[in-house]
Amino acid sequence: MNIIDKRVEDLRKAMAAAGLDGWIINGTDPHQSEYVPERYRSREFISSFTGSAGLALVTGEKALLWVDSRYYLQAEEQIAGTVFEMMKIDVPSDPDPYTYLKTNLPEGSVIGIDEATLPVGERTRIEGIFRSALVLKPMEDILDLVWTDRPALPEHEVVEVPVEYAGFTMGEKLQQVRTLMVEAKATHLLLTTLDDIAWLTNLRGRDIPYNPLFMSYMLISTERACLYTGEKRFAEQLRARLEEDLVLQPYTQLQDDLSNLWKHAVLHYDPHKTSVMVERSFGPYEKIEGRAFTTDLKARKNEVELEGMRRAHLLDGVALVNFLGRLDRKNGSYTELELAARLLDERSRNEHFLGESFNAISGFGAHGAIVHYAASEESNAKVEGDGLLVLDTGGTYAFGTTDVTRTILFGKPTEEQVRDYTLVLKGHLALASARFPEGTCGYQLDVLARQFLWQEGLSYFHGTGHGVGFRLNVHEGPQSISPKPILAPLKEGMVVSDEPGIYRSGSHGIRIENLLAVQKDETTEFGTFHSFEVLTLCPLERALIDPGLLTGEEIAMVDAYHGWVHDELYELIDDEAVAYLEDATRSLLGDE
Repeated sequence: MNIIDKRVEDLRKAMAAAGLDGWIINGTDPHQSEYVPERYRSREFISSFTGSAGLALVTGEKALLWVDSRYYLQAEEQIAGTVFEMMKIDVPSDPDPYTYLKTNLPEGSVIGIDEATLPVGERTRIEGIFRSALVLKPMEDILDLVWTDRPALPEHEVVEVPVEYAGFTMGEKLQQVRTLMVEAKATHLLLTTLDDIAWLTNLRGRDIPYNPLFMSYMLISTERACLYTGEKRFAEQLRARLEEDLVLQPYTQLQDDLSNLWKHAVLHYDPHKTSVMVERSFGPYEKIEGRAFTTDLKARKNEVELEGMRRAHLLDGVALVNFLGRLDRKNGSYTELELAARLLDERSRNEHFLGESFNAISGFGAHGAIVHYAASEESNAKVEGDGLLVLDTGGTYAFGTTDVTRTILFGKPTEEQVRDYTLVLKGHLALASARFPEGTCGYQLDVLARQFLWQEGLSYFHGTGHGVGFRLNVHEGPQSISPKPILAPLKEGMVVSDEPGIYRSGSHGIRIENLLAVQKDETTEFGTFHSFEVLTLCPLERALIDPGLLTGEEIAMVDAYHGWVHDELYELIDDEAVAYLEDATRSLLGDE
């Protein structure tokens, strides 16, 4: 019996002892994080699936893993040979986990889930699906009985982001938050999401790989603010500065303080980010449900933060072009991991580079068709001969965050690859050049990036764009660009990605990604309009562009972008990369 099947067997024994007919593992932590500390990699522990999203379900008869389209191929490979079966999210043939349970388990069956990782809003939704047919039982995590060497909570040191990078002090940000609390008639604000807390406090940690966060909660009133986190995190001087604005409390103290709020308190909290475990400590005072004020404040970068993001992308562009300029595309022989490491080395040459903003995606050939492919020592493919490399990487800098994808040609392309790339490029350009009225949400723009693929009977099944944080998470809300009707208008100062693609299983993948900042464009008699400022500085793959498929306006856009990239980077790159930059940014007009 393999290790995964043994763990499932042990979990079923623990379920039986607890009177449970099913156990749900959502793979998050008490803060609803997408990427989690090692202690909360429960979905990976039970199934071996390493992706950042998905849900595992174990019943007496079945072990199932639900994943979205980004992870179909990866999940299938990683659970092969185990008791787990893959289920596809948002595919009509596969029911969602809760409908599956309601359909396949006897009435009255009890389904357990870790109360620390279940948000209040999700509990309400699941109970609405189950109704009286099944019983949902949030409880302490019985996986502790199986995962006997489960890691402890991390408690790494935190550092402060200087105000010359952050734009506002913590005290100034707290004042902004308190003004919004008063307007909402709230006496207290509960913050549970780690990136909101990091932004508000101007602190960064390293409890989660690639995410500069630290495990914490905050409870803010109009008079004081409490930060609940590990007490060993702070150097003496930093602690003294923080205590001018904060009361520092142990991480586990939050529930007691919530229980003891005065009876006339009015607590503002986000039910979609607050766990059932925390909710159990709420007292009999009034509550207001809603998105945390900090989420929107954080999403709209101030001018200092935006300037830092521009600077980070300039430095990132230097690293990218130095990397690309040293590649031998015709006769070279590399591996996927080697190329990711080479780019990391180029970024690391800059003193302001702090680390990768996510685990690099370096997929050659058929691996490029796995949207979130993660190369390992076992899967590490040779990069040589003819083929496409999808290289999706990013950096965290002292003053900003980057996320960029380039599809790199090795050898000679096929006609299909050129056509695919050019169709993806057309959608990428259409979104980047959009002008839209104030109040427009990302889902209203999503079709711009997909239209040219759709016209050819092609598509991709991931979102087109996600928010990006300031020296924070590479995935940030509330803004996004996808078909999902998320009611979050794109506002001035927000940063989003523009990353359409196409993925042909067993053959190749193509993705082009730049980051964009929402900016005010103009005001007319019809209202205020916004547009995008492109932040990313890196040449497109010129040899994969068919100018015959582009309009004159699209050719002008590519040429203008390449002219800007050339002028910004030319004086900063290494001598060895100059020839590459000159060739990569030549006008497309000469190729017509």
